[in-house]
Amino acid sequence: STTTLHNNKMMKLALISTLAGSAAAFAPAQTGARSTSLNAFTVDSIPGALPPVGVFDPLGFAGKADEMTLKRYREAELTHGRVGMLAAVGFLVGEAVESKTVLFNGEISGPAITQLAQVNPLLWVFLGAGIAKAESMRAEIGWVEPENVPFDKPGQLRDSYVPGDIGFDPLGLKPESEEEFIVMQNKELQNGRLGMLAAAGFLAQELVDGKGIIEHFTS
Repeated sequence: STTTLHNNKMMKLALISTLAGSAAAFAPAQTGARSTSLNAFTVDSIPGALPPVGVFDPLGFAGKADEMTLKRYREAELTHGRVGMLAAVGFLVGEAVESKTVLFNGEISGPAITQLAQVNPLLWVFLGAGIAKAESMRAEIGWVEPENVPFDKPGQLRDSYVPGDIGFDPLGLKPESEEEFIVMQNKELQNGRLGMLAAAGFLAQELVDGKGIIEHFTS
């Protein structure tokens, strides 16, 4: 039908856009004449401000923010980007394995947005404990202790803390060079932004017609 052909064209276009975005994310970052100081968080020096767009800030949040606020914005973006990348992969993996794993109790099926409601409730205990542990470690590394900050300015990051750099590098990928580290920061930001868009797109598509993403690609 015409509707089916239109949906197939849209899915192919989305896939092409995703692949193009991934390629761009791994391209060499254009750092230009920006400061290479890892802690220099100003509108002109913040990582992720890449040509041709520069700082994408249509509502002017960055322009009104001081350095500490910009660092908190970047910490939030990195955290959401990492979750977005995991979510995008999780959509595909979850739908690919469905009931083929012991963890999912042999009863999981359907699009990814319906799968969490079907898992063994015990999984929520481990999931909650894991998230709580990860978040508490991130807070201890990056945030100033509450008793050491003014009551009206909670959530202050440490001056020496580089947003996102919590010391988790099991494969030893972090470059020793400051310039190379900034390039890697830009790559992660680009991939994280792509991951958030992909996860949101997957979620919206499955809500529209109730079909899984893999089902769309294979039908």
